[in-house]
Amino acid sequence: MAKKAPNPIDKHVGSRVRMRRMMLGMSQEKLGDALALTFQQVQKYEKGTNRIGASRLQQISQILQVPVAFFFEGAPDLPPPGVADNGASAAPSPTYVSDFLATSDGLALTKAFMRIEDAKLRRRIVDLVQQIAGED
Repeated sequence: MAKKAPNPIDKHVGSRVRMRRMMLGMSQEKLGDALALTFQQVQKYEKGTNRIGASRLQQISQILQVPVAFFFEGAPDLPPPGVADNGASAAPSPTYVSDFLATSDGLALTKAFMRIEDAKLRRRIVDLVQQIAGED
């Protein structure tokens, strides 16, 4: 029997939990302890494999010091159940920024970049990275 793919909203909410946890420098184990769960359960939440219930999401929001709405910011728009998505709807907002910030490299790079006070230097760094990436 094939595994069911995670729901896009569950994946998005989980990635936002991961991003916020990493922003606070909190380990999965520490979040799990605060929730009376194992770090493996936290991993499943963050991957969207397991759905986070409403009361659990409220608890997570308090531990991570953000409103519940934070976890849904930038969530993909999905058609209502039973309605076919014919592609005519507006394109979902890109998630590459939150996906990037949910990685340790993305978070470290962003934090370091924001500490650079010289705006011209920041611009030159962006130009350099675009050249390395082959972007015009």
